[in-house]
Amino acid sequence: MAFECEKQSVTAEQLLAALADGRDIHLSQCTITGSVDVNKLLAPDNNFQTETLSLRQEKSVTVLTFPQSIVFDKCLFEENVVFTAPWSQPQALSVEFVSDVIFNSSVFNSQGRFRNAVFKGIAGFDGCTFNGVATFKNAVFCGDAKFRTVTFGGYVLCGEAVFKSSARFTNSHFAKGVNFSEVRFEAATDFNGVYSSSRTMPNYDSIFFAAHRYGDDVSFWRFAKQSAQEAGYYQLAGECFYKERCGNLRHKVWGTYDGGNLSAAKKIIRHILAIRLLPELIFGRLLFGYGERPWRVLVASALVILGCAFFYSIPDMLIYRAGPTDATFLQGLYFSTITFTTLGYGDLYPTVDSLCRLVAMTEAAAGGCLMALFVVSLAKRFS
Repeated sequence: MAFECEKQSVTAEQLLAALADGRDIHLSQCTITGSVDVNKLLAPDNNFQTETLSLRQEKSVTVLTFPQSIVFDKCLFEENVVFTAPWSQPQALSVEFVSDVIFNSSVFNSQGRFRNAVFKGIAGFDGCTFNGVATFKNAVFCGDAKFRTVTFGGYVLCGEAVFKSSARFTNSHFAKGVNFSEVRFEAATDFNGVYSSSRTMPNYDSIFFAAHRYGDDVSFWRFAKQSAQEAGYYQLAGECFYKERCGNLRHKVWGTYDGGNLSAAKKIIRHILAIRLLPELIFGRLLFGYGERPWRVLVASALVILGCAFFYSIPDMLIYRAGPTDATFLQGLYFSTITFTTLGYGDLYPTVDSLCRLVAMTEAAAGGCLMALFVVSLAKRFS
């Protein structure tokens, strides 16, 4: 028999008893008083009927499995909601939810702790409000993870979590920061509209996006860029901007992660049309680095100057105004440098050979473009 209530006050003991009995839980617009802590079910002096609890031991970790459906719709949790081990032994317990777990539009007045939890079905937190710390560290989301329009009033810990299906954080608000270090997003992700109202950067060390090739990480880097700008970390904002633009380019070439519905012919046409993106690939990303890699312009300039210098050092490629002279690499380097910088002293000039003049014209044009790119890149980098 399911445990169902609507617009009532429910104690934490009643809720824990229903969990211990394996009953489906469907609460709507209810107020849950007391601390909902599953560790109470494992205490030796507990007053619950725990004979039907599914427990197993995996090395040093106790795995507690809840097979029932759990739904909280617009509920208020007055105290802590704990589906993990105590802070003193964080790795001692893992809670496994077999069916869907829904907390849509619920309010967590205190801590919401789901560390090491395994969500085999949908994990629905759409519209929730976490006024305290929210912990999903080491959690595994096998089904869709829905955190759309969520307000995280406290710090959020998601480090080392694994999202095996889609992860949606659309329009969510991180008021005091979030830790995404070593998180694995193995399917589609969505961080569009996500923002932070405090001057804190999301921690994203070693974050992994399986759909990186499709530019599925663009919305995350946009969120990180905006957070860095508001916090005053402008160089870090530039790095996030570079990753965002690279993701945009990949998305234009490969399409969306779930674009497998396209026919083979449409995919071929898409890749052929991607040729139009070559200028952005060559100049925008590889050469210019979207204004965030000025050293690339310097390297490209040095390669052009040296390559042309070797060409000019071939005998009979240059004419010395003062009279005949031997062709040397130093002489070719000198002429290449003044041609690249469009300085042109006039003491050396190319022969009437059409190839030599073509190389000189091309180098002069490349020099003007590369020097302009370098100035723009420096201005963007340090503005």
